Amino acid sequence: VRHRVRAIQLKQWRRGPTIYRALLALGAKPEGALPVAANSRRWWRNSGMALNGVLTLAWTDKLGLPRLA
Repeated sequence: VRHRVRAIQLKQWRRGPTIYRALLALGAKPEGALPVAANSRRWWRNSGMALNGVLTLAWTDKLGLPRLA
């Protein structure tokens, strides 16, 4: 479920520069945010391991999403 939420968040950010700035604001390292922003249209692929370190459990808790396990 969290994978899907991360993919939707990437889709809402839409463009590479927006994704890059948003990931840096959330605490991502520039070398980690750049490949995600470069492939800005591959939401499902980027929402896997590439975003696990930035869009964490704490991020989903802040959104108010319930934990299923």
